Amino acid sequence: MKHKTEKLYETHLYQPIQNYFIQRDYEVYGEVNHCDLIAVKENELIIVELKLNLSVELLVQATIRQRLSDLVYIAIPKPNYSLFSKKWKNICYLIRRLELGLIIVSLERNNDQVEIKIPPSSFDRKKSMERSRNKRSQLLKELKGRHGDHNIGGSHNTKIMTAYKENCIHIACCLEHFGPLSPKALRHLGTGEKTLSTLNKNYNGWFNRIRRGTYTISELGKKEIHEYPELVRYYSELIGNSSD
Repeated sequence: MKHKTEKLYETHLYQPIQNYFIQRDYEVYGEVNHCDLIAVKENELIIVELKLNLSVELLVQATIRQRLSDLVYIAIPKPNYSLFSKKWKNICYLIRRLELGLIIVSLERNNDQVEIKIPPSSFDRKKSMERSRNKRSQLLKELKGRHGDHNIGGSHNTKIMTAYKENCIHIACCLEHFGPLSPKALRHLGTGEKTLSTLNKNYNGWFNRIRRGTYTISELGKKEIHEYPELVRYYSELIGNSSD
C-alpha cells in the first residue's frame, strides 16, 4: 500500500485505472459530466466510479450511471480483510445482482496493480433461485415444523424458537403426560418422523433412555419446557384432545 502516513484519496485510484485501459487501446477521460472516469473504444463506453470504500451511496451512484451504459464499474482499493470471507462473497453477490462491474486497485509503492474482479453482466435471477432450491426447501420445511410465531424479527443474542425446539417441546409434553414411551408411540401421538433422531441426539438434555426403545423426560426437561408456556399449553391441549 501507499506509505501508512500518506493520506489516501480517490484520485490515487485514477491513474492506475487510466493506465490499465490505455494499455488496452481505450481513450480515457476523467470527470466527464460527473462520471469519475470514462473509457471509450469504438462504440464501447465504460464508466468507472471511484471510491475508497464500498457504500450504499456508491452503489446508487453506479446504478444511476447504468442509464448511460451497460458497462459500469465501481473501483475501490483492495480491502484489508480476506477476499475469501463470507462478507466479501456477499458483497460480490450484491454487485453481480446489480449487474455492475468491480475493479480492485492494489496501491503499492511504484507498482500499483489493477484487477477486474467482476465484469458487468446481466444477472439471471431464475438461475440463481434454481441454485438455491435446496435452501428454499429447507426454509419451507422449517416453517411447517413451527406452530405460530414465537420469535421477534431482528432479535440478536436471544434464544430462537426453531422447528427442532418445538419438536422437543412436543415430545417432552407427551412424556410428561403419559410417562415413558417408545418412539413409535410418540409418533402415533403426532411427534413426527424425526422423533427417534431427536431423542437420540438429545441436544438439550431433556430426555433419558431408561431401556432400549423407551424414553422418559429428564428433570432438566421438566424444568426447562415451562420456559415456553404458550407452546406447552398448546401441546398439552393437543395431547388432551388425542386422549379423549
